[in-house]
Amino acid sequence: MIQTYLDMKKIQPERSETVRLAPRTNGEANRLSFEDRSVHDWYRFVLSFPPHLVRTYLNRFGVTGKQRVLDPFCGTGTTIVECKKLGILSQGIEANTFTAFASMVKSDWGVDPAGLANHAARIVEIAEEKIESDKIDMELSADAEKILLRGSISQKPLKKVLALLSALNEARSPAFRNHEFLALAKTLVFTASNLNFGPEVGIGKIKADAPVLLSWLEDIRTMRQDILKLKDRASIASQIFQTDSRDAVSELEPGSINAVITSPPYPNEKDYTRTTRLESVILGFINNGKELQSLKRRLIRSNTRNIYKGDADDAYIAGFPEISMLADRIEARRVELNKTSGFERLYAKVTKQYFGGMARHLANLRQALAPGACLAYVVGDQASFFRIMIRTGELLSQIAVSLGYELIGIDLFRTRLSTATRSQLREEVVLLRWPG
Repeated sequence: MIQTYLDMKKIQPERSETVRLAPRTNGEANRLSFEDRSVHDWYRFVLSFPPHLVRTYLNRFGVTGKQRVLDPFCGTGTTIVECKKLGILSQGIEANTFTAFASMVKSDWGVDPAGLANHAARIVEIAEEKIESDKIDMELSADAEKILLRGSISQKPLKKVLALLSALNEARSPAFRNHEFLALAKTLVFTASNLNFGPEVGIGKIKADAPVLLSWLEDIRTMRQDILKLKDRASIASQIFQTDSRDAVSELEPGSINAVITSPPYPNEKDYTRTTRLESVILGFINNGKELQSLKRRLIRSNTRNIYKGDADDAYIAGFPEISMLADRIEARRVELNKTSGFERLYAKVTKQYFGGMARHLANLRQALAPGACLAYVVGDQASFFRIMIRTGELLSQIAVSLGYELIGIDLFRTRLSTATRSQLREEVVLLRWPG
């Protein structure tokens, strides 16, 4: 039982007493191992945490197949997929339209694998005919092009992607459409595009051409193999809600969640919508700036590009002088450095809105938690705002305790190099218990 395990671990550790997970290099800590590739590799968000981390906490929390796990920031479904592989019920919440779609598809193993492969072969035949005859009845709208990163994809690869997309619409099959679209998203980003993923998504080596059709067929083949291998787990229930994680409790049955394993956004200048912008636009999940803004409004306020007039999450941390003082330090450094851009003026506000949004999320989540439920939040220290250190895990744990959660501990997941300070920042797992 989860409660039995945590009753033995009721401690309030200082930061210096954090537990290091199984020894790994920084690269290994977040790497997708070969044995974990099935399903996870159908499409993996570049910022995803690894499946082995999910298994670590499922084991430590003693989660069984009769219990339910929640990932309230589920991204592309790492926690959901891993739970399903292990025969554990799961639910996910994700505000980003495309990544919610990816999670839904990755947790759907009920598709006919032979039918999927045969239909994909027919799609490629249609796409090849369109490319050879130069009769591709699709193009990007001016509104869509405006929100793409300039140079994201070259003309020849784009032409092949649009040919595939046109063929998918022409030979539309409800049974296979979602899996074929997800495979196209992966091909689009990792084979066809010019994108480079570092601290932020940018433009890398320009590809004049790319083997789009062959790559897509290979991704479909991988899906087919994985579905065959995991067919005995297809009936394990999982559910994805596309909504704002700050107010998602209405979607969840009261007292139904036994464990939470998740990684929310970190407070920095990373615009998380840029990471999935190309596939979101090309595949029609976002069509213009208005729809993009609507998406950003549903996200935790973690960067200056999703701060809006009327944001009021800071009210949830009004009783936390530590966060107010941190925001004041950031603003004072801005004045000292004479930084006057509109984004820089928002750094202090982002800090308050971020932690307020997380407090709002944790407050609303309590209703859905079963007594004795345990939670693991993967978060990272940040120094993006004028090199002022933000101890995310430490502050998040203080907020949680103020809301009635018990702090079980803080594990060190890995360290990573800060591009702002050139120092090592900690990524940690904040462990909580809901006493009920």
